[in-house]
Parts: sequence; structure tokens; C-alpha cells
Amino acid sequence: MSEKSYRIEKDSIGELEVPTEAYYGVQTMRAIQNFPISGWPMPPAFIRSHVMLKRAAAEVNFEMGLLDEPRLKAISQAAQEVEGGAFADQFPVDIFQTGSGTSTNMNVNEVLASRANELMGGKSGDKSPVHPNDHINMSQSSNDTIPTSLYLAALIAIEHDLRPALQTLEDALRAKSAELWSVIKTGRTHLQDATPIRLGQEFLGYAGQIERAQHRLNDACRELSELALGGTAVGTGVNMPSGFAEKVIAKLSGWVGLELRESDNHFQSQSAIDGAVHASGALKTIAVSIMKIANDIRWLTSGPRAGIGEIVVPAVQPGSSIMPGKVNPVIAESATMVAAQIIGYDTTITLAGQSGNFELNVMLPVVAYDLLHGIELLAHTATNLAQQCVSGIVATEVGPQMLEQGLLLATPLAPVIGYDKTAGIVKAALKSNRTIREVSYEMSGLSRDEVDKLLDPAAMTEPGGIGGAG
Repeated sequence: MSEKSYRIEKDSIGELEVPTEAYYGVQTMRAIQNFPISGWPMPPAFIRSHVMLKRAAAEVNFEMGLLDEPRLKAISQAAQEVEGGAFADQFPVDIFQTGSGTSTNMNVNEVLASRANELMGGKSGDKSPVHPNDHINMSQSSNDTIPTSLYLAALIAIEHDLRPALQTLEDALRAKSAELWSVIKTGRTHLQDATPIRLGQEFLGYAGQIERAQHRLNDACRELSELALGGTAVGTGVNMPSGFAEKVIAKLSGWVGLELRESDNHFQSQSAIDGAVHASGALKTIAVSIMKIANDIRWLTSGPRAGIGEIVVPAVQPGSSIMPGKVNPVIAESATMVAAQIIGYDTTITLAGQSGNFELNVMLPVVAYDLLHGIELLAHTATNLAQQCVSGIVATEVGPQMLEQGLLLATPLAPVIGYDKTAGIVKAALKSNRTIREVSYEMSGLSRDEVDKLLDPAAMTEPGGIGGAG
């Protein structure tokens, strides 16, 4: 086995050995040594967005006469290769690093410069004719490019991955609502019996949650589309030619097909990441919705003999290593765990958002990691819940069979015979283990036809039906 070879690179701190075959350079190597924390590198989605930003910056620098054509061509090709998935192993910097993300910015700068120099006849590790700072980072700073790439990557992931997944889940819930509309069962409030409801109405409620989740994403995306690029170091735009950020953002908008805009207040867009905190809040709300839906499904399918048992979910795997024949709602369970993870991510992002000390937030890498992973997890979960659980749900006969036994079936009697008398009927039915209908025939003072008309479960499920608004 041959020994690993190294090259010597130098930065402002001194010399350092860098693996000969590495496309990254000395600053990346220092970050590898400085932050042996988690082994979690920045998400690929972030790296792609950051490299795309570098490519757009190179084009604008060329158009402004700051970069020559040979360097532009080499940088552009190198960037497009990385965007396409090449050199993925060259971005090893841990997320728990310098809070501005400078280590990741330099990692990207070094890899692109190294590959560009290779394309121009040199070798990996060369800093000429393309220099990582002078050319790849031209007109930029880590302080405005890292938050820009964070917002851009989150925006792309929401629009391309999460939103379609949520639509898939909403469509599945609406289809199931229509399929189960004829099934009338006992409603539940406070985990206690309530007036009748259609099983399809319960699922319509779930669909409404996911529909509104997408509306909340609209607000989040509006904030994420305002980019920090143009502020450079502290928001003043030092070392940036006039119009640079606007032109770069216009290119990015065209490439990704999304409406992006430069911040009109760079001091807030670099000292704070309120847009990311807001987006995380939207993700948390979606997670809470999914948690509620998944838990309701778990309860409704509980049993099949000793639980509620009003629905059956698809049997996707054996439920127990010791109890033969057991089937568990594992898809719903996985969704609840993802929801809990997202809520945890939001707590981290909330705390990170408070770390905008003076002119710069210093928890950007962990926000990028948690926000992008959160979007990815929610997208996969929404699709999985729709396809492997919701679409295969089947109603049992338990709900309709238990409906006649429900004590709150008495509710429409109250406007006719009074609340107290109706309560007496409920108590008598409970004590004697008879139905509300049977006791009402005896105690309500109404005819059997009048009782039957009032105690029509289907009428109770519609606005303006028996019992009025209640």
C-alpha cells in the first residue's frame, strides 16, 4: 500500500500539508483540522447553490471587465461540473465551523480555482492563473455569499421538492375524503364521544391543514427570495462594483426559474437571518400538522379488537418479532418522528437567529444544515405518508356500528325539549346501557317519528341540519 503524498501550501498563518490529490487547498485543510466535530459536511444542495452563485459572479465580473475570458470559461466549466455532482468528496468541512461559513466559502473557492487551473493546463492545488480569492471570490465576501446561498438553496428545495410533496399528500387526503364521505361515525372532542361526523369530513380537515401549509410556504418563500448579496463584509458593499449584485441575482433568477431580488437593506440581511427563522417556523407548523394527522391515523387504526379500529392502514411489514399477525401503523409512526426532528431543528434555528451579533450572524452553517435537512425530510415524509399510508386506508364497519351507541346523538333534542331534559336522557341511557333512541322514545315526550327525525346522524353532519348551529 503506497504512502499518501502531500503538497505544501501556504496561507497568511503559515505552511500546511494538503493531500496531493485534493482539489481543496490550505484553508480547507485548516478547517478540517480545526473542526473535527460531527463529520457532517454542508448539504449538497447548499454546495450546488454556492457554486452556482460563484458561476454567476464570474460571468458578471467578466461583463464588467474585471475577469478575462479564459479564466471565465475555466471557472464556468468547473462550476457546472460541481453543480452536476462532480467532486462531491471535495467539500468535507464540518457544519460546526466558523459561524460565518467562511471555511465553506473558501472550500468552494479553492476547489473551483483548482479545477479551473487544471482545465487551463495546470494541476490541482495551483493558484495561478485562477486564484481562489482574487478571481473566484471577486466582488464578494463570505458574509454576503453564505446567507445568499442559504436562502437560495432553501428556496429551490421548497419549490422543487417540498411543495410538490405536500401537493401529493393533499391530493391523497382529498381523494380519501371523497372515498370515505358516506361513512358516518361518532365524532370525538376531548377524546370523548361527540356528535356524528363523516369519516370523509375528518380527512377533509387533514387536507385543509396541508393546503394551508402551502399558503404559509408562500410567505416563507417571499422572504427567502430577498438575498443578502451586495453587502460584502458588513453591509456597505466594500470592494463590490456598482450593480454587481443586481446582475448576479438576475442571472440566478433566470437559471433557477424563481423570482429573486437583492435586499434593499443589506445591514439587516447580513446581521440577521429572520427570513430563515420565518421559513423554519413554517416548516415547524407543517411538521405539527403532519404530527396531528399521523397521530389521528394511529388512533383510528388502533386495535383491531381492543382499540378504536375505525380504519385499517396498509400492512407494509410484520408488526412484532414476538406477536404473530400483528400489524403496526409504521408509516404514520415514521412521520411523527420526522415531525419531532423538525421541531428540534426549529429550536436550533431560533437560537441561531439570535446570534446576529452587530453586523453578522455567526451560526449560518448549522442553520443551512438544519433548514435544508428539514425541507428534505418533510418532502420525503409527505410523499411517503401519502403513497404508503393514506392512499391505502380502508374504513371498517366499527364507526357506523358504534354510532347508534353514541350518547351525544342526543344533542339535537336539546333545542326541542331543553338542555336539562336531554341531559337526563343521556344519563339514563348511560346508566341502563341502552341507546339514546330507546330512552328518548320513553322520556322525551315526543313521538317516535319526531325522535327518529331528530336523531338522524346524516343530518347532524351538515351545516344547518338537525339541531341548527348549536
